[in-house]
Amino acid sequence: VQLVESGGGLVQAGTSLRLSCITSGFNLDHYFIGWFRQAPGKEREGISCRSPSDGSTYYADSVKGRFSITIDNSKNAVYLQMEELMPEDTGVYYCAADGPAMLPASMYCTGPHQLLAHWGQGIQVTVSS
Repeated sequence: VQLVESGGGLVQAGTSLRLSCITSGFNLDHYFIGWFRQAPGKEREGISCRSPSDGSTYYADSVKGRFSITIDNSKNAVYLQMEELMPEDTGVYYCAADGPAMLPASMYCTGPHQLLAHWGQGIQVTVSS
């Protein structure tokens, strides 16, 4: 299993950015997939997750209405579209997967992240004010 993130960088507040996670070694139709973020000096948090176990999608309150997670099965890719970026969105973003998925998306996103089986290397997103 491999997860490779791309698309990060330095952007100004109010702009948009799309992160990509190219996956291999598993079937996105059967695995949980999610995006996590670790801001400077803070614990890692689950910000957007999707689980095929019940078709659910979860968004943290901090990103709800601004971020969206999409999957392109033809490219084995997972995207995080981020709109109206704010300085507090700054952090290292990780793509994670586990499966076969048995739980709703919210439980993967808010539960003990260290138990998730597969992680990307992380990518930096910096939002300047």
